This record gives sequence, C-alpha cells and structure tokens, in this order.
Amino acid sequence: MAKRRSRNPNQGKAKFNFRVNERIRIPEVRLVGDNLDEISEKIGQKIESGIYSTNVLRRWADEVDLDLVEISPNANPPVVRITDYNKFLYERKKKEKELKSKTAKTVVKEIRFGPNTDDHDFNFKLRHAIKFLKDGAKVKAFVQFRGRTIVFKDRGQLLLLKFINELEEYGAVEALPKMEGRRMFVMITPKKK
Repeated sequence: MAKRRSRNPNQGKAKFNFRVNERIRIPEVRLVGDNLDEISEKIGQKIESGIYSTNVLRRWADEVDLDLVEISPNANPPVVRITDYNKFLYERKKKEKELKSKTAKTVVKEIRFGPNTDDHDFNFKLRHAIKFLKDGAKVKAFVQFRGRTIVFKDRGQLLLLKFINELEEYGAVEALPKMEGRRMFVMITPKKK
C-alpha cells in the first residue's frame, strides 16, 4: 500500500504577510497613498496624508469597497494605505520580480593550466578567457601542481602573470596569484563598458 504524503503546511500561503482591515489593532496610523483624491470624492470629505484613527480609516475603506492595508508596521505610527489588497499584492510581487531580474548574476569561468603548459595551449585558453570576459563573466585561472611539479611554483607564477598581462585590456585583476593547496590561482573581473 502506497504511503500518503503529507501536505506542506506553508504551501500555497502568500509570501507577503500584511495586516489588513480588522487585523490592524493599533489605535492611530499614518495614511499615505496616491489615490487619496479619488477616495475624497467618493466619501465627500477632503482626505490628506497624515495621522488618523484606525476606526475612521477602516470605515472610509468600507465605504469605497477597498481594504486598509498596513504597509510599514515598524514605523511609528505604522503606515497604512487604502487600496484593493489583491491588486496591492500583485504590484508588490511584480516589483520584487523586476528587482530580481535586474540583479546581475556573476558567472565564474575556470581556466586550468599545468606548470609546463606550452604556447599553443596558452593561446587557446587565452582566447577563451577573452571571450568569457567580453561576455561579462569572471575568469578564475589556476595552475594545478601534481606530484613533483610542485617544485615549479615559479613557472606557474610566471605563467599566470603572463596570462594577466595578456588580458590587461579586457579585465582587471582582483589580486596577485596566490597558492591554495596544490593550486596557484588568480581572479580576473571584466572591465565595465
């Protein structure tokens, strides 16, 4: 017999947790919003941004078939807005999605050398590094020392310094080559256009 999977209790719940209407229990709150003129017309009373009694604001929201939404609970007094709650949530999610898409995701491409890498391999890897930097990715170049090749640290350092020198016009070096275990590495960030 198949085991029944229990449902996640947090599944389906809204990510945003704003207090609405009767859940706002603070006696005085600060009202803000860009739709205050429309609400003033419907109520027949001039409404401006400022501090009001929560009960009065709740009554006004009921009269215009909207919700009283607490948007900043930590302010003193808490900040509220008279708006449609579902529309408010939709706009909030849309704004967050927009911000998330604007943040750049840093990609790090690795290029591996040996201490005895010849010129042809070096040039081949150099062309790849140039392409990566032009695409906006960081490049982590490292020399891997295996077995007895650890005695050729100076060759590895010279190789990385030559690599840095060749990429000077495409990227900037974060720090000089340094050893980490059996690897000597350097990070190169692309130059801003």
